[in-house]
Amino acid sequence: MKRLIAATVLSVAAAGAAFAQVTVSEPWVRATVATQKATGAFMKLTAATDTRLVEARSTVAGVVEIHEMAMENNVMRMRAIPGLALSAGKAVELKPGGYHVMLMDLKGPLKAGDTVPLTLVFEGADKTRQSVEIKAPVRPLASSPAPGHAGGHGPMKH
Repeated sequence: MKRLIAATVLSVAAAGAAFAQVTVSEPWVRATVATQKATGAFMKLTAATDTRLVEARSTVAGVVEIHEMAMENNVMRMRAIPGLALSAGKAVELKPGGYHVMLMDLKGPLKAGDTVPLTLVFEGADKTRQSVEIKAPVRPLASSPAPGHAGGHGPMKH
C-alpha cells in the first residue's frame, strides 16, 4: 500500500511538473514616483509545452492583471486580458508597449534596487494549474520606455 501511495504521489507530481515547466528570465519592474499607483512588470516566458499565463499576484499591489498594449486608430490602448498563450519552446517577451503584468493600487512607491515578489499562475491544456514564484528587481523609471509611456501609463486608453 505504501508503494502504491508513493507511486501515485510521484506520478501526480511528475504530471504537474511536466505540463507547465515555464522558464521565467530577465524579470523586472519599473520604478515609480511617490504618487504613482501603477507600474508594469516585464520578463521573458518560455514554456516546455503549450500553456497559458492565467493569473499574476503580488503583495505590493492591490490589483494585478495581465495586460496587452496595441495601437488602434493611432491611439495606444491598454486592456486586461484573461490569459496569455505560450507555445511550446517559443519565448514570449512581456515588455513595455506590449504584453506585461500590470501592478495597480500599489501599497507604496517602488524604488530602483527594490525587489518585487510575483506569483505567476500557468494553466496547461488539461486545466491543471502551476504557480511560479519570482522576485523581480525594480529598475529606474527611464528603463526601456515604450511609446507613450512616461513613467506610469500616460497618453493611452484602457
